[in-house]
Amino acid sequence: MNAAPAPLLVAESRRCIRSELLLFADLGFSLAAGETLLLTGPNGSGKTSLLRLIAGLLPPREGRLLWRGQDTAEEPDSFRRELCWVGHAEGLKPPLTVLENLDFSCRLAGGSPTPAALDRALATVGLARLGDQPARYLSAGQRRRLALARAVVLARPLWLLDEPTTALDEDGQAMLIRIL
Repeated sequence: MNAAPAPLLVAESRRCIRSELLLFADLGFSLAAGETLLLTGPNGSGKTSLLRLIAGLLPPREGRLLWRGQDTAEEPDSFRRELCWVGHAEGLKPPLTVLENLDFSCRLAGGSPTPAALDRALATVGLARLGDQPARYLSAGQRRRLALARAVVLARPLWLLDEPTTALDEDGQAMLIRIL
């Protein structure tokens, strides 16, 4: 009989209050390697706030978050180096090329990507032919693909993707499923 894999990420009794409004309380979950947690709910229900809490972008009101059995509050920088955050704003610089934006965002996140890794990531998300194009000319779906390319290059064990299918067409959504 196989034992269940040890969880990598465990949330215990998490609580979130935004603008005096309780979004959630006593929230808990655990994820093992390779597992996915899909957050669903109406706008304003706390999905983005939960992701921001996990990423350390919002302070928790109570509860703990454990990564590999360690409380993330004890070593927040170490935990952040293990995750990749892709939020609503892609964080692109319009005058930079697609390739320059990808390289810059990866380095800003602490990565040191090789040119080959950048090229592979652009190919993975369907942007290989656009590497030299300034980001200002990208469609909304192409900007989302470029943001996802950062997760591909960084290859961190924890991806926090906030509404990752926004602006993606059917092919883009299929690509996202493949890379997940």
